[in-house]
Amino acid sequence: MNYGEIKPVDIANGIGVRVSLFVSGCRNKCKECFNPMTWSFQYGNVYTKETETQIVDLLNKSFIEGLTILGGEPFEPENQETVFQLVKRVREELPNKSIWIYSGFTYEELIGAVQSRANLSITKDILKNIDVLVDGRFEIAQKDLSLKFRGSRNQRIIDVKKTLQNNEIVLSYLNN
Repeated sequence: MNYGEIKPVDIANGIGVRVSLFVSGCRNKCKECFNPMTWSFQYGNVYTKETETQIVDLLNKSFIEGLTILGGEPFEPENQETVFQLVKRVREELPNKSIWIYSGFTYEELIGAVQSRANLSITKDILKNIDVLVDGRFEIAQKDLSLKFRGSRNQRIIDVKKTLQNNEIVLSYLNN
């Protein structure tokens, strides 16, 4: 997997001060995407074990609330194994840090309720290790700059822990 950028201090992509990883590769190619350079799977730098350790070290500061993974598309099939290894490590080593993932895929696509290339055997393992999923493709016709942590009205901020526990989508209070 390649990545476009690591932001060691980010306040735009989730609650609190966060470390954000922008992965490379996205076939969704939303019209007026804010990050089209990350559509290419070859964009940026090669993600290595050293990159993962760098991210964990950045997260291991008291003022950092958690990790956000976005892109590109974290749930492209080529990215899922690496994303899983990262979220699993963060969950094990820093269990009090929250983990957010932004995806153009809907939750229903990720779990296989709607057919999608993103539904792999490892996808649910990723979901089990994160706290929040911001799902849905950016839609320019539904663009709304007043929304918190998302760009268009169709996108949802999902409390993944409660969703898995209740076996139905539970939206975060941040959707208001």
